[in-house]
Amino acid sequence: MRIRLYRDAEKLKMRIISLGALVEERFRIACKAIDSRDAQLARKVIDGDIDIDRLEVDIEEDCLKILALHQPVADQLRYIVAILKMNNDLERIGDLAVNIAERAESVIRRCNLTVPFDYSTMFRKTEEMLVRSLDSLVNMDLLLAYEVLSRDDEVDSMKSSIQAQFALEIGKSQGDTESMINLFLVSRHLERIADHATNIAEDVIYMITGEIHRHRGGKVIRGSETWFSSKDKDQAS
Repeated sequence: MRIRLYRDAEKLKMRIISLGALVEERFRIACKAIDSRDAQLARKVIDGDIDIDRLEVDIEEDCLKILALHQPVADQLRYIVAILKMNNDLERIGDLAVNIAERAESVIRRCNLTVPFDYSTMFRKTEEMLVRSLDSLVNMDLLLAYEVLSRDDEVDSMKSSIQAQFALEIGKSQGDTESMINLFLVSRHLERIADHATNIAEDVIYMITGEIHRHRGGKVIRGSETWFSSKDKDQAS
């Protein structure tokens, strides 16, 4: 029974990694659609959302089957619970990638619209957080998971900066307010993707240490006393 549980858990991990790779790919395509104003790329993300939804449902069903058949306890139960939560976060990232693609379609229709916001750095920072959160899962890397947490404030600051710029630019939009709002909403979607990447990293920490790191008030610094207990440091080294 224990061997069967181990095999099912490994299979489950491979499926969540496959979902992560798919979500990561769709996010990159959505960002490229905005950057290059490519309507075909935007439509590919929108039409492909069903693939993510199906895989998310399959993973949830697998988790429930493992819980029902094997009744895991302790670290095994923690593992399944964390996968369930990650599954939800990845599906939400897929939805947000679709939202970005839809904003891209709206912007593309306004052929002469000048994009006043430089998203390149925010795209890169958000992608790095997503990639690192998934890598921390693949390698069960505690330090990498903490690194993701330390980067969330950077994306939040970029969104605030774009928000301030939006307030200045909205008056110059010459009546095309809808397009300006769509462009601004891209920054909100990116911020939310970074939040979900942070959630995934927190769940990796939970998998490894059993500790819950949500709702912490202190600033997150990789390897700092704020986040690491002596036990965590021993496990990370």
